[in-house]
Amino acid sequence: MVKLRLRRKGRAHHPVYDIIAVDGRKPRDGAFLDRIGFYDPNITPSEVRIDHERAIYWLNVGAQPTDILRRIMSFEGVLLRRHLTFKGKSEAEIEVAIEEHKKVVNDRYFRNKDKRKKRKEAKKIAEAEEQQQES
Repeated sequence: MVKLRLRRKGRAHHPVYDIIAVDGRKPRDGAFLDRIGFYDPNITPSEVRIDHERAIYWLNVGAQPTDILRRIMSFEGVLLRRHLTFKGKSEAEIEVAIEEHKKVVNDRYFRNKDKRKKRKEAKKIAEAEEQQQES
């Protein structure tokens, strides 16, 4: 079975990944069929470059993406593009929908990042108050 998955590259403690189509029985960093993109999780927000046409081709011929890669492709709009193509939408409508989708995803990313930061600060304040009450 053909899988779409990540192939690790980069140096120690600084991984970058290729997005590849590979026979599912091959090892993680072994031979692959096609390189369809690139993923760098070390910057904020993560840099992702995917060839949408090749990704959709491999999905259409039955390739199964891993869970992580399915999320990445969803964020990048590959799965939305495929869905809208099946629905028979024009190229202009698809581009508008994908731009709107990317804006929503980007806004959600920064909103959740702010929430995590506020929760961490609130936890520190609560711990400080608890220590003062114990003293």
